[in-house]
Amino acid sequence: MIDQPQNSVDSPAGPPPSVRELLLARLDGSGLTPEARSQLRALLPDEQARGSGGRTGPVHLRSVTAAGWRGIGPRTTLELPPGPGLVVVAGPNGSGKSSFAEAAETALTGRNSRWEKRRAGDWKQGWRNLHSPEVAPEVSVELSVGEHGEPVTVRRTWYGAKVDDARTCAEGPDGSERKLDEIVDADALDLARPFLPYSELGSMINGTLSDLHDAFFKLLGLELLAELDGRVRDAVSECEKTEKHGKQRTEQLRGELAELDDPRARDAVEALSGTRPDTGRVRALLANRSPAAEVELAGLRRRAGLTGPDLFEVSGAVARLREAAARAEDARHGDAENARRLAKLLEAALDHRRRSPSPDCPVCGNAGQLDQAWAERARAEVERLQRKAVEAEAALQEVAKARQDLHDVIEPVPVWLQADHSPLADLWRQWALCRSVTDASGLADRAERAAAALEEACRQVREESLRRLADQDGEWQPMAVRLTDWLTVAEAAEAARARRPHVNKARAWLRTVIDELRDERLRPFAERSQEVWQQLCEHSSVTLGSVTLAGTPGRGRVELGVTVDDMTAPAYSVMSQGELHSLALSLFLPRATHEASPFGFLVIDDPVQSMDPEKVEGLARVLDAVAKDRQVIVFTHDTRLQQAIAHLGIRATVLRVTRQTDSVVGVETVTDPVDQALAEARAISLDPYVPQNVADRVLPAMCRGAIEVACLVTARRRLRDEHGLPLSEVEKRIASLERTKEYAALALLGDGRRSAHDAVERIREGGWKLIEAFNSGAHTPLSTVDDRKALVSRTKALATAILRSGAPGSCAQAPGTPGGAR
Repeated sequence: MIDQPQNSVDSPAGPPPSVRELLLARLDGSGLTPEARSQLRALLPDEQARGSGGRTGPVHLRSVTAAGWRGIGPRTTLELPPGPGLVVVAGPNGSGKSSFAEAAETALTGRNSRWEKRRAGDWKQGWRNLHSPEVAPEVSVELSVGEHGEPVTVRRTWYGAKVDDARTCAEGPDGSERKLDEIVDADALDLARPFLPYSELGSMINGTLSDLHDAFFKLLGLELLAELDGRVRDAVSECEKTEKHGKQRTEQLRGELAELDDPRARDAVEALSGTRPDTGRVRALLANRSPAAEVELAGLRRRAGLTGPDLFEVSGAVARLREAAARAEDARHGDAENARRLAKLLEAALDHRRRSPSPDCPVCGNAGQLDQAWAERARAEVERLQRKAVEAEAALQEVAKARQDLHDVIEPVPVWLQADHSPLADLWRQWALCRSVTDASGLADRAERAAAALEEACRQVREESLRRLADQDGEWQPMAVRLTDWLTVAEAAEAARARRPHVNKARAWLRTVIDELRDERLRPFAERSQEVWQQLCEHSSVTLGSVTLAGTPGRGRVELGVTVDDMTAPAYSVMSQGELHSLALSLFLPRATHEASPFGFLVIDDPVQSMDPEKVEGLARVLDAVAKDRQVIVFTHDTRLQQAIAHLGIRATVLRVTRQTDSVVGVETVTDPVDQALAEARAISLDPYVPQNVADRVLPAMCRGAIEVACLVTARRRLRDEHGLPLSEVEKRIASLERTKEYAALALLGDGRRSAHDAVERIREGGWKLIEAFNSGAHTPLSTVDDRKALVSRTKALATAILRSGAPGSCAQAPGTPGGAR
């Protein structure tokens, strides 16, 4: 887990101070002018606490199930030990292991990141298993939720041919439906994403890492700073725009006044000239008008600028409402519910048919009713009913949206007209009352009539007011009206001019504080990334230094301090593919293991590719450290990770995925390889029906394989621990072995070219003779079960002695088998 970042303000008790509290504390001692501080306080948004949405405790994975999905045909379940620990899911390419990783991601998130940037045609062709078209596609995860580990299943099923024709539901242990957002936090899935597919190992480190920047910004609780920065930036921009607008209006009006042969106009030109216009002089010039005339003029100006409903907008909204109502005429809520209820009933019958060996109907008792033809019809009916329900609900939602759109264009009665009892006010009230009408047809008719009547009345009032204004004072009166309007603009520009220096100073101070708080809160993440990098790339000449965030959400980037032999260099041009993957892991793990994350698990797909042996061993150590308090599930086809885990003595559950014809996928737990080899040999030895010629040939080869596996385990441990050889050299020596004697020599003497006769006899008398018999085939014929059992017993004794010679006590798990029995 990553420690909570330390704050600069002491907090003797209770939770640490919020970002808002930290900012206000620094603002008090900022040295800014009172005006600048006041501006920041006015713009500072309230801090929104991120709630848990009812979710409690950690979430772990119990199992992943897939059917008819990607490389998995018949339903297959990957059982996982819930709670912290390392789980390695191994299997060759094409075995279906990555399909489990994608199934878990798709079930919880509704998307598959591996296919997001690929062509839609590729995804359409590849998401459904080709070998089992009759299997209804489904992916699900069984979760362990909360401190008491309540089992909850999240299932995504498909009802159509498109990948988006799917729905996700959650079920409690008793089968009751649960709300998904009460179990899985969508925001947490985005911010502390627990999935790292192989495709993202490369893609997440390309470009500026803007998505990662934004995720970290939110994780660190810095959204408030980003919002405040945006508000201050907008305030500066608004001041500049207001000042510019005031200058433009002043210049325009001054030119128009200069064309009038009127002493009042010449006086106004002088007032508008100079560096700053004299608003007091203009106000005094306009004050010569009588109060009654000024009130009348204000009323005339309001009516001259009166605008009623936009008939084009209203017409469009009415037409859309009528069209939606027509489409939804037969689509009632009850029809949707009936369709869904019938679909669930048929799904239950289909489920009964899959589970029951009898095709007889359990309801009517008729024999053979639930045959294959019935199942195909039922599945087709389920899809039709589900489509009908979706279409009905969509039609009703469209009506609701169209009704709301029409309501939105209906404006309330203007304040200055509310106390009026004129025909115009009455028409506007009729228009405003349309917002209370919910019946689609009635609303469309009433709104259309009311809008037309109101707009005609507004036109008449507007034209009359303009005519009356034109009669006022000839040429001067319109200019006086414009001067009155100009006063508002000029005063706003003057206020903006006085405000702008303070806002600029506030913004400069804020950017510095944002950098400080961001770096302060990011520091634990950066340090953790460096720790992971050092473990993964201990022997690399590339060093990962600072990890910083630059900019704000939507315009930010992650900056990486990378050096090669103490020389600064761009990360993407100097790193190998394995180093780039290590960098991606270094950035992924601190984010995914943040203490605010409700996910107690991580799913990492194929992180070993392109890594050299040292990085693989570093990866094993990193995963082991994370698995102390997280459930870490790693999918890989590369046996080197298992070998590194075995050599380092790391406790891990290893599951092997196999695939047979027609996408039949199996999962088995991998036990200790020596015990497994001996168990297989023992099973052959105890079978009295195995022909002697087969036993004479197969059983010694299996025993020889068990000895060679024991030698590999011991050799890897001894060469690393006692001889200090790098992992690459160890594997190089192992690859050169051809005979069992060489395996024994490498394990016991550290050199496969030497004779191991004395060493073998020293740990187990008669062991060398057994090895020679394996190599030459000169063993006693295995005529009876007792002869075969004796051979297995001698093999076990020698294997145990070899293992004990390398490391006292029991053998750690060592995956992999030798290249063949010798």
